[in-house]
Formats: sequence, structure tokens, C-alpha cells
Amino acid sequence: MPTRSSDATWQGDLKNGEGQLSLGSGAYEGSYSFLSRFEDGEGTNPEELIAAAHAGCYAMALSNDLASDGHEPERVDATANVHLDMETLTIDTIELVVEASVPGIDEATFMEYAEGAKENCPVSRVLAGAEISLDATLV
Repeated sequence: MPTRSSDATWQGDLKNGEGQLSLGSGAYEGSYSFLSRFEDGEGTNPEELIAAAHAGCYAMALSNDLASDGHEPERVDATANVHLDMETLTIDTIELVVEASVPGIDEATFMEYAEGAKENCPVSRVLAGAEISLDATLV
């Protein structure tokens, strides 16, 4: 089983410090800060990276589940909105929003696959401590 890694460096205190994040693959390297995490400053933040991981994993899982049963999708567009509760500093809610074009499938069957992928993609399972909602649309 593959092991993936990323690196982070932080310098300074929480409010005035700054950090650098880099993905082990080299696909991304950038800054993060108090402002980029808790306000609207430039740079990324851990929640945005979690959202990217969740959206990517979910889209792949849904596509695989559909195609494995003969419903090959033309396209799956997924967005994950990760909410950080500022009082408890807890990721408490994640909203998955998906639109998929899947020829020859009915709405009810599509929703079964969409819910199944939400429950079973590896990133959903690791984030199970958060409430994960799903807004799925067959287009």
C-alpha cells in the first residue's frame, strides 16, 4: 500500500508567524498563515487541502463504483466545502457537492451510488468525525 507524505514548516507565533507547505509529489508548494487559515489572507490552509483531498477521492470513488457496474460516467465534478468551527477549532461539517453526467442511469440509482461513495471513499472514512452531507445532481 502506498504511503503519501507532505511537509510543513512554521516560523514564529500563531498570529504573526508564517509557514510553507509542500506536497511530497512536488505538485504544490506554497505559503500559509494565520490570515490564510482564519481570515481571508493569501496562501492556502489545511482545511483547503483537506477539501481538495476529499473532492478528489470522492470523484474517483463515485466514478469507479459507477463504471464497475456498467454505468461509465462521462464526467463527475465534485466540490468539498470544509467548515472549521472557530469556537472549538474543529472541522465539524463537510459538504460534498457533486454533479455527474452518467448516460443511461436513473436518478434513484445514481443517488444510491452517490451515497455509497460518500460513505466509502477512503477520505470520507478518515473524516468520519465530521458531519458529511451530500448534494448530488445527475445532469
